[in-house]
Amino acid sequence: MVADDHSLLREGIIALLAGDGGIEIIGQAANGAEAVERFISLRPDVTLMDLQMPVMGGHEAMLAIRAVEPNARVLVLTTYKGDARIARALGAGACGYLLKCAIRLNLADAIARVHAGHRYIPAEVAAEMANYFGSDNLSGRELEVLRLVADGNSNREVGVRLAIKEETVKAHVSAVLSKLGARDRTHATTIALRRGILTLS
Repeated sequence: MVADDHSLLREGIIALLAGDGGIEIIGQAANGAEAVERFISLRPDVTLMDLQMPVMGGHEAMLAIRAVEPNARVLVLTTYKGDARIARALGAGACGYLLKCAIRLNLADAIARVHAGHRYIPAEVAAEMANYFGSDNLSGRELEVLRLVADGNSNREVGVRLAIKEETVKAHVSAVLSKLGARDRTHATTIALRRGILTLS
């Protein structure tokens, strides 16, 4: 099954796999909610899942699918290679993570490996994860502060929104800058978006 909100990409994937006698496309979905519904009714051996979709994103869809079928085999197809986004996808149960720029050359092999019960993590994706392995993760509160800072709120405004003192906000901002290796608030936002710690709404 192919789940992606771009119809041209879904059609392209179907066309690409049409010549592979070992693969049959049994369903499509244009958003995460549809993907969950179609999975339940069709029970595909492998689900190709985009992460950024309307109604319900791929991450939430994977969690819902795995709640129904813990052994579901999901291969993520995405344009995003930030380490935090990769870790979230794998944590939600993805068996593989393939960048869309590599679909033409590697999709059939990725599907075969995932179907056989193996993980599919290309070198480029593994390298992105390795770059930040062992780095400090942001706490829940630090992530809340970063989101509000990224939205353009001052320390005082963040404090009001979170019902904490401005000095506490400053301490959280300093911790975020240190953990991300950022020069300032804008740099921290840029790093967080690139790594997938923050996502554009």
